[in-house]
Amino acid sequence: MRIPISWLREYVDVDLEPEALAERLTMAGLEVSAVERLGEGVEGVVVAQIVEKGPHPNADRLSLCRVTDGAETREIVCGATNMEAGDKVALARVGARLPGGFKIKKTKIRGQVSHGMMCSERELGLGEDHSGILILPADAPVGADLLEYLGLPETVIEVEITPNRADCLSVVGVAREVAALTGAELRIPEPEVPESGPDIADITSVEIQAPDLCHRYAARVIRGVRVGPSPLWLRQRLEACGVRSINNVVDVTNYVLLELGHPLHAFDMNRLAEGRIVVQRARAGERFTTLDGQERELDADSLVICDAERPVALAGIMGGENSEVEPDTTDVLLESAWFLPANIRRTSRRQGLRTEASYRFERGTDIEGLIRALDRATELIARLAGGTVARGIFDAYPTVHEPKRITVRHDRVRRLLGVEVPPEEVRGILRGLGMAVEADDEEAVTVRVPTHRVDLEREVDLVEEVARIHGYDRIPTTLPRVPMRPDPLPPRRRIANVARDLLAGQGFHEAVCLSFGDPADDGRLGLPEGHPLARHVTLANPLGRETSVLRTSLLPGLLGCLARNQRRQERAARLFEVGRSFHPQEGEPLPQEVLRAAAVAAGPREPLAWWSGDEPVDFFDAKGAVETLLAGLGVREAGFEPATDLPWLHPGRAARVTAGDAELGWVGELHPARIEAWDLDGPVVGFELDLDAVARVRQEPGPFPGLPRHPATQRDLAILVQANRVQAREVVEAVWQAGSSLVRDVDVFDVYRGDRIPKGMVSLALRITYRADDRTLTDEEIRAEEARILEHLAERTGARLREG
Repeated sequence: MRIPISWLREYVDVDLEPEALAERLTMAGLEVSAVERLGEGVEGVVVAQIVEKGPHPNADRLSLCRVTDGAETREIVCGATNMEAGDKVALARVGARLPGGFKIKKTKIRGQVSHGMMCSERELGLGEDHSGILILPADAPVGADLLEYLGLPETVIEVEITPNRADCLSVVGVAREVAALTGAELRIPEPEVPESGPDIADITSVEIQAPDLCHRYAARVIRGVRVGPSPLWLRQRLEACGVRSINNVVDVTNYVLLELGHPLHAFDMNRLAEGRIVVQRARAGERFTTLDGQERELDADSLVICDAERPVALAGIMGGENSEVEPDTTDVLLESAWFLPANIRRTSRRQGLRTEASYRFERGTDIEGLIRALDRATELIARLAGGTVARGIFDAYPTVHEPKRITVRHDRVRRLLGVEVPPEEVRGILRGLGMAVEADDEEAVTVRVPTHRVDLEREVDLVEEVARIHGYDRIPTTLPRVPMRPDPLPPRRRIANVARDLLAGQGFHEAVCLSFGDPADDGRLGLPEGHPLARHVTLANPLGRETSVLRTSLLPGLLGCLARNQRRQERAARLFEVGRSFHPQEGEPLPQEVLRAAAVAAGPREPLAWWSGDEPVDFFDAKGAVETLLAGLGVREAGFEPATDLPWLHPGRAARVTAGDAELGWVGELHPARIEAWDLDGPVVGFELDLDAVARVRQEPGPFPGLPRHPATQRDLAILVQANRVQAREVVEAVWQAGSSLVRDVDVFDVYRGDRIPKGMVSLALRITYRADDRTLTDEEIRAEEARILEHLAERTGARLREG
């Protein structure tokens, strides 16, 4: 909010320099974002009068004027059209200076010499109006220095008001703060309303049909007004505050809004049916045209001001075209009311309409101060626009507001602020803020909160007021006592962090996707109707269809990220995410949240280099990443079982990940149809694990057993098994079951299919590692182990040793 210092000084003595005042207000919680000086940089500009106005002989859009400053008459070429002979104007003579260091020189324009320039508000740095030159009042003294005549230069401070401090959205509100900070006296003059007309009850009436939304509505009537331009002092103040002048009646309502912080509205009373006011809810679907010319559809939650027949204003936001004050208006009904902030906020947001009035009403206005604002505006209208004020005020006040009473304990002040504030200073601060002390003793003070402080509700609010005025800079800085022992992370957080580190260590890049999903992703994954992953938690108020449900899998988000990377030529992409999926629970209000780790990969297995090939990633790359991840998480018995019922995976290249009887997730290659649905370049592999299930089966690492003291021996076996009937996993398990404690590791390192082996068979090459803890093994011991293993393999899988 912009506040001229001269206006502020009418209510409180300000002896501080503007910069010092800005610092005091900022330290008290009212941040001053700018200090601006209007009229600064203007030199040599005087009040002048147009003697004669005529056309430019060589230009259709220019005029040639003869202008006098009382001492000399000059010819001025001008492009504006809003002036006439006899008007008083601001004349920058040759040699004058304007803001920005611009110096006026004698200039020839289309063959005519211009001895100076008639200036607009913007050229003088007094406002933003550049539609025409500045026309001064008829009584402006010709030849007078313009800045002296206008009372310039003027300093304006711009204060950033936080949403809770609605009481500071006015000049008087900031003056209260200055008075409390400096100890100066606050002066708020009482309005003097010249009542001389008939009784207001004989002219109009007010009826509140929605008392829950409108707690108070007051009105005055002024008859016989003359609508016209506002005096210069009023226009200057409004423009200094960034408000455009309209006419004297409307300008007064804006002036009082800026002065006292309470919005007002003026109706043309002759355009009100039966001359009366009804405050009620709108009818659903009702249409109404506001002052900005927009037709708006209302709903039953909107509050409207009506006459006897129709709406004439959208309550607390904007008036209607059908009752606005126009040049021919003679009778004015002036409104001052209190509306429920939450309702104004909802209606303003729904209509997309923000005004100075709604900005204040939705933050809370002073219900007891609206009469003062009404009387102040009536006084100014009667003075500036003439007319007769009807006797009395129509004040509909169904439920009288009870002021709040709050007790502040001195010990509480000390404990919250960490500094001793003497009780007499606490009392002085609260009194300086306009609070009446009702009870006082050594332990506490009880005050009655003024109605303009709608933000004060509790004891702690008043303690904050004491801190503000006492001075935040006077509160010593003390470091908090923090224990050095860190709190342990929750188990879920620990396992998630370990999973991230393990996946990043394998070359995957972390992606963070939205927890919201698109129901259409179910189709792109090929999920049949009724599939568990197709049961979603639906959002009540989604941003759009693409984010209308909570995700049940991390895979769709990662595939979307992969597609975006591939569209940007990142072909070798490896992405992972650790996050939660959400699953509805029968009879439960909240969904089940499952912590998951998922990853996808596409492109070549090795980075582009002269020594690397171009083989794409495949199932075994994903399987290896899962094995590394599970090993790092402490899962020692991970297994993989072929899966054919996962519709998003390629049949024959998909597996479920298990540990004992627990199912941990899946791993595999994406189905070609799914690759096409996401517009990806295949092949694409991936996996998804339930980290909550992993946490239940993982084992904490035991003590380090020490380095082996005796060497290991490795022997290779090539065996034949029936293709597509015996899995490598079954062979490995059989070796472990057959071998004794001497078998330390089993690896499948080669698979062969070809003409050199019987049809329908496949050759598996196994490397088995043997070691004993107490001796070096002999060839006889190892051959005995191999014989036992081959015998068990034959019984379990039908395998036999490959000859040759």
